[in-house]
Amino acid sequence: MSTILIIFCFLSAITLATAFLTIFSRNPIHSALYLVICFFSIAGHYLLLNSQFLAIVHIIVYSGAIMILFLFTIMLMNLNKENEVHKPRITRLGAVVSFCLISVVLIFIFINSKPIEGEYIGTGEDYQSIKVLGNVLLNEFMVPFEFASILLLVAMIGVVLMSKKEKLEK
Repeated sequence: MSTILIIFCFLSAITLATAFLTIFSRNPIHSALYLVICFFSIAGHYLLLNSQFLAIVHIIVYSGAIMILFLFTIMLMNLNKENEVHKPRITRLGAVVSFCLISVVLIFIFINSKPIEGEYIGTGEDYQSIKVLGNVLLNEFMVPFEFASILLLVAMIGVVLMSKKEKLEK
């Protein structure tokens, strides 16, 4: 096996393990730290693809700025399991219905998408330059770029709603 394949398998194992630990960890601070490790391993994948600019931007934006916001949000909301009031059934039902609807829409979009057919024609352009990368990202890949921003927004709203304290009736 080549060295690159070994590094790829190692990074993939780290990415998958930390992604599952992020989801299944009961402590929100640990989940955020696992997510940072997951982001760093994804940046390693960018380096394997010889895309140093995207790797550095990924580390700065996701592992830096966004994870700091998540950690501050989690710490400021002071999530305590002992004092947590269980959410009403209608709230949980609404969350399940929303998740199912979004999943059906995404599956429908992926099923109806058509692969690009034809022969690959090399243009000789340098895709490492910021100008070309910006044109490709905001023209050809605008929809996935917007999905990523919506996903981050929904995650932030989810953190705030999960940590929102409900008033106890006395």
